[in-house]
Amino acid sequence: MGERVSTRALSRPKELLTMLHPQAKIHRMSELVEPIATVTFSDVPNEAFLAIGMRNYWDGYFAGRAAPLGMAPAEVVHAVFYNFAPGEVARHIPWVWGKTTPEEAIAVRERGSAEALRQRIGNLAESPGLVRAAELATRAGLSAPSEGRALYAGLKVLDVPEDPVARLWHAATLLREHRGDGHNAALLTLGIGGTEAHVLMALALGMPAEKFGRIHHLPKPQLDAVIDGLRARGLVTPAGTFTDAGRETKQQIETLTDHLATPAYGILTTAELDELITTLEPIAAAAEEADS
Repeated sequence: MGERVSTRALSRPKELLTMLHPQAKIHRMSELVEPIATVTFSDVPNEAFLAIGMRNYWDGYFAGRAAPLGMAPAEVVHAVFYNFAPGEVARHIPWVWGKTTPEEAIAVRERGSAEALRQRIGNLAESPGLVRAAELATRAGLSAPSEGRALYAGLKVLDVPEDPVARLWHAATLLREHRGDGHNAALLTLGIGGTEAHVLMALALGMPAEKFGRIHHLPKPQLDAVIDGLRARGLVTPAGTFTDAGRETKQQIETLTDHLATPAYGILTTAELDELITTLEPIAAAAEEADS
């Protein structure tokens, strides 16, 4: 079972948990945990999954990320992950469970991710700051309520790694997936489907939807139908750019996502959160620079 934390902060009223820290700091934390957590999607973990029989990158992706859900069927993984096109999950789940088990996938993912992070951040891997960041991030990552957050709940009951680098990656993953579950709730609240969310993200980045990495492979009629649906709702112009309503909807999604991520940090004092942000900044920058 996972590491347990004091219930003192968890017993605070929900109003305090959502008001304790400014939303700008919550958003900054999302920017810092992202490059640390997402080393799990890089070459080192991918090669580790290929070595145990996965056919390609996406086999390893689904085996590793879905493993905390156990041997859930494709329909359940599709629902929890939310933003994959119909049929994409089923090309890998349950096939991967004929080659590995959730327990092995969790171990392979952790080892590969820790090694990838260690390679990317160099000497920072041995710094006292990393140990402190791992401590604070783990406290935050284990402190949030898990109701309505299936993927976060699955991660929360896993053992916390003892190695500080693996521990920091694990904590960053907890925080990322906690936020991700909240992001899915924000999308549902505002009536935005998974593929629609990718279209809005592409537009926010200033690129045509058909060029965006997560959806560029979709058949043109399928992607056109998604964009046409957004046009019909007044979110996208005929030229394929944001309308004012579309831009406002995208901002509402991000604001609500930050709000829903706030409870994870309620266990930290203002000074501790500031310390965590300051300590993570060089680590996240090194991880991001190595990726680019």
